[in-house]
Amino acid sequence: MNPELLSILRCPETRQTLAVAEAAVVERLNALAAAGQLRNAAGQAVTAKLDGGLVRADGKALYPVRQNVPVLLVDDAISVG
Repeated sequence: MNPELLSILRCPETRQTLAVAEAAVVERLNALAAAGQLRNAAGQAVTAKLDGGLVRADGKALYPVRQNVPVLLVDDAISVG
């Protein structure tokens, strides 16, 4: 992700900064999604594989990245904390 873009992006819910998620976190979430055990903040099942993610500064939420586009919608956030 472009560092300049990342420096201006914020969590739409808390306005905290975001950082690129570690590969291990994305792999763990993808495994949960494949097993049908991953839900987003809206309670919907996450079934599509994540290409990556942006983690909120407090480490409690991840916003998915799909096809190199961050999905910064509160309902699409995934709890990681």
